[in-house]
Amino acid sequence: MIVVIGEILIDIFPDYERIGGAPFNFAYHLKKMGFPVRFFTRVGQDRHAKRILDRLRSSGFDLDDVQLDAVHPTGTVNVQLDESGVPHFDICENAAWDHLDLDACPVAADEGTEMIYFGSLVQRTESGARQVQGLLSKKDRRATAFCDINMRPPHVNSQAVAESLRQTDILKLNEDELAAIQRDHKKEGAGGAPLLWLMETFDIRAVALTQGSRGSRLYHDGGQADVPAKKAETVIDTVGAGDGFAAVLAAGYLRSLPWEKTIDLASRFASRICSIPGAVPDDVEFYDELKVVMEENRDGR
Repeated sequence: MIVVIGEILIDIFPDYERIGGAPFNFAYHLKKMGFPVRFFTRVGQDRHAKRILDRLRSSGFDLDDVQLDAVHPTGTVNVQLDESGVPHFDICENAAWDHLDLDACPVAADEGTEMIYFGSLVQRTESGARQVQGLLSKKDRRATAFCDINMRPPHVNSQAVAESLRQTDILKLNEDELAAIQRDHKKEGAGGAPLLWLMETFDIRAVALTQGSRGSRLYHDGGQADVPAKKAETVIDTVGAGDGFAAVLAAGYLRSLPWEKTIDLASRFASRICSIPGAVPDDVEFYDELKVVMEENRDGR
């Protein structure tokens, strides 16, 4: 079982709206790849929540894992795209997912939990950080902690980021997030191996860095892998590309694919996400080729 905790929200583009949020995107991709997933989140009691609940239900998620908030609204994000399709986010504050209650969530210590996914945006408040860190402290030692840092200034709790890194087995981040972490820890001069510094400082098993048009890089306990960026035939927007990358990275790890193959597949999938509006596809056949390749290459590490 893969346990995903965090936000689900409505991305409001100038001409359309899509369901989003990094944890939802991650959970949705893995669900469609055939993995068992439980997604713990919180929404309001409004029209956005109805749309979200309908999508989660039709996608096979257990709605008992979705908390309903009678006071706070479902999260929304206003998204503006530049001429290259790169998004700029205006994230609403004090949304329902800021009040996610994980105190009674038993799944962290469940022996059947293989992986727990979490990010930093849901920890932007002290309450959110306390909830996430409390759940991670109960984690079964055999479960892998996958952290996708999602630092969206000004919604950044630096202390929660540091605490999250200490709990992490597999980390995915981008160049801006890496630079911010180095500044917070006064390690701008970490030289040419900041990912190794991260691994050694926080005892992280593997770190994946996305570098936009310059591809991605992965450090793991057995070495390093680099792949160039995969150019999308048509770029509609880049929203959710990093979440798609993270989902395939997790899937490859769980399927015991070689790291080099995993990061290559992750890069290719992220490129394909750029060819659709929003972060997740409506067509389940979108995943067919990826599932076949993963089955052919499993148990290769």
